[in-house]
Amino acid sequence: MATSKNYVVPFRRRREGKTNYKKRLAYLLSGKPRLVVRITNTQFIAQIVVSEKGQDRVIAQFNSSSLAKKYGWKYAVKNLPSAYLTGFMLGKLALSKGIKEVILDAGLRKPHRKGRIYALVKGMIDAGVHIPYDPTILPDESRLKGEHIKAYLGKDVVKEFEAIKKKIEEEFSKASSSKTSKGEKK
Repeated sequence: MATSKNYVVPFRRRREGKTNYKKRLAYLLSGKPRLVVRITNTQFIAQIVVSEKGQDRVIAQFNSSSLAKKYGWKYAVKNLPSAYLTGFMLGKLALSKGIKEVILDAGLRKPHRKGRIYALVKGMIDAGVHIPYDPTILPDESRLKGEHIKAYLGKDVVKEFEAIKKKIEEEFSKASSSKTSKGEKK
């Protein structure tokens, strides 16, 4: 391994293949909150993370498995519609906490064009959060709604998708209206 006196051992997380420090430095120097997307074997984990004093602090988080628990999503939680809904929900959470712009941090996973990570990004954009992106990388609207699943599953995924999206919008419209009414009473 070391053949000379000047050999420098890389950081542990670099040796383990967990962190790309060049990318991380670029993200931190931008000074913007990061949209951290991780895909596990069972779900998506999406977080808004801010770096303060060398530490990362999670501002908002939403997992795709919560779609089934909170909103009654009956289908897989790792497909395009669930990724979109996860991003939409996280976008609404971010806006409620005052975050209007983020940058994408996909980690070591290479995002594929029109893939699940970009479906999550599209959900955040539709929620009202600004993310720099190229429009050609986003999935088609029909695939985001689940029409490709309807073709082979035989169930109407699109209706359930629209119902859950409407529930999320109503939840946050009620929350924002209650905040404004509280502000008016004071």
